[in-house]
Amino acid sequence: MHPNRAFEWTDEEEMLRFVAQQSFAHVFTAASGELFVVHAPVIVVDGKVEFHVSRRNRIADKLTGQHVIISVSGRQAYQSANWYASADQVPTWHYEAVEVQGIAREMAGEELVGFLDRLSNIHERRVQPDNPWTRSKMDPAKFDSLTRAIIGFEVEPMAIRGTRKFNQSKGAEDLAATIEGQWGAGRDDIVAAIRELTGPHE
Repeated sequence: MHPNRAFEWTDEEEMLRFVAQQSFAHVFTAASGELFVVHAPVIVVDGKVEFHVSRRNRIADKLTGQHVIISVSGRQAYQSANWYASADQVPTWHYEAVEVQGIAREMAGEELVGFLDRLSNIHERRVQPDNPWTRSKMDPAKFDSLTRAIIGFEVEPMAIRGTRKFNQSKGAEDLAATIEGQWGAGRDDIVAAIRELTGPHE
């Protein structure tokens, strides 16, 4: 996370909502003197983060009982130094990110099925609420076969850290110039992030 406290994100409930909304993470761990990472969809249930990995993934047998960091990023963009009112500025990068640290607990079989149902339900409601996919549309034997090929994990957060870095530490003129520059670059999402943190700017 960025060391400047001006960019620190401290609301843990808000950060977990961000994790749930972004829905995709890098999961890191260390074992046997090596580093491992997997990219996985995530959901948040009762304040805990759930995900699954393929049993064939090299990280699969390194997660149970291990410390992990779940890293989730959102909006991000380059900031040109030309887009400032003040002189002697340098380029930077806008971004938002959350890290969840905890110990991975392996799910039992029924827990894994419940997780898969929740995961698909969340995203089916987002993309096709009128005709959602459910596992009832599959042959049960095929579903069981595919389920045996993955492992589910739950992480209860021991620490949650976040950064939202969108030039909110700048003065009013430079912030207005930042918005103008991002508008010109077609980055309405970055302008929205700035306004979420600092209020409207004319």
